[in-house]
Amino acid sequence: MSPPLFHEVRNARSARQGTPALSVLIPFYKDDPRTLIDALAREDADIEIVLFDDGQPDPALNAAVTAAVLASRAPARLVSARTNLGRASGRNTLAGRARADWLLFLDADMSIPTGFIRDWLGAISNRQDFDAAFGGFELPDQIAREHRVHAALASAGDVASAAQRSRIGTSAFCSSNLLVRRSLMGEVAFDTGFSGWGWEDVDWAARAAKKARLVHLDIPASHVGLHTVGELLAKYDDGGANFARFLERNREMTRLPGARWARLVRRLRLARPMRTVMRRAALTEALPVRLRVLAIKFYRAARAAEAMQ
Repeated sequence: MSPPLFHEVRNARSARQGTPALSVLIPFYKDDPRTLIDALAREDADIEIVLFDDGQPDPALNAAVTAAVLASRAPARLVSARTNLGRASGRNTLAGRARADWLLFLDADMSIPTGFIRDWLGAISNRQDFDAAFGGFELPDQIAREHRVHAALASAGDVASAAQRSRIGTSAFCSSNLLVRRSLMGEVAFDTGFSGWGWEDVDWAARAAKKARLVHLDIPASHVGLHTVGELLAKYDDGGANFARFLERNREMTRLPGARWARLVRRLRLARPMRTVMRRAALTEALPVRLRVLAIKFYRAARAAEAMQ
């Protein structure tokens, strides 16, 4: 008999808990969620924390997170996968294990301000006119030199107010700091056809918006784990095929600026030379940050163009 796909550990508070007001769901792969676990426990709210280790790539980290779960003041569980399932499957697994009617997805490398959970619980209590909400991002207070480009890239897109994101619509949704009714997740799951990094969250939002009401709120969290330029480029290498899949499944999204640029690059057959030139420019530290950000955007368009049929 083969071993079970998942292994679960829960602390005593979780074992005694009934149905919480909110399930906080945290997938991780190599990132350490222990600081976030502690911050959530300090909120002293009616929540459960459910973590998902996607494949146990680091036994030492898994053991450390297990110890943190067992010691946490909040009801907490750790679900560990025997093999790597990927971002979409990990979030679907967490949703299936949650007990609350509302689910809040966070990334393991996120930092939350004091009162963060109180604000989400207030949104649930005071408003019942939505089925999913994205709370937004903010940048950490301290930005390392090697992360300046990523911070500038985020400031030009991901870091925006609810009003700004509302004008953009569902394409401004992300799968971290995302609140969803459990019943909606039962109807619209993350598409496991997306592999690697990127676009499974926007695809989910585009499909969910056809069945339910999605809104943007100002309850931001910050990503502590900003990336170097090299790491960003590797993510876009990984994400080109996902972007092409997203556009194939959601034809109405071809109006997005990134999609228009990718189609133009593909039509002009410039994907390969643009990728080479823009990669070099993005990695050139002597260039101004704003030009390196622009180079990354064009690099992303080139990688998407290469993946398009």
